[in-house]
Amino acid sequence: MRILFDQGTPVPLRRSLPAHEIVTAFEQGWGTLENGDLLRAAERAGFDAIVTTDQNLRYQQNLAQRRLAILVLLTTDWRLIKLHTGYVEAAVDGLVVGSYVELEFPPSATPKVEGLTPAR
Repeated sequence: MRILFDQGTPVPLRRSLPAHEIVTAFEQGWGTLENGDLLRAAERAGFDAIVTTDQNLRYQQNLAQRRLAILVLLTTDWRLIKLHTGYVEAAVDGLVVGSYVELEFPPSATPKVEGLTPAR
């Protein structure tokens, strides 16, 4: 899976996802793009998913019809995330086009998953 990390996603997390191609928004030259523009750029570039720490994304953007999965980490604290990289890896492995998943830290019983209507 080709995954985009937005600006707030801790870059060291990429080492915990070796089965996936990870690219950061900064590496793409998209460090200044706002949410809607970033999502559109990621879709145009063929990314399958975006990992973000922006907890307001779902309220700021119409996520229906998106052609990529969205994983929201509900913390930016790398010290906490690195204790639960298996949890993040499992969530990434379960992503499907159009899904929206929020991961709490420390992990709760089940991540919050919402299926969005995938674009055709």
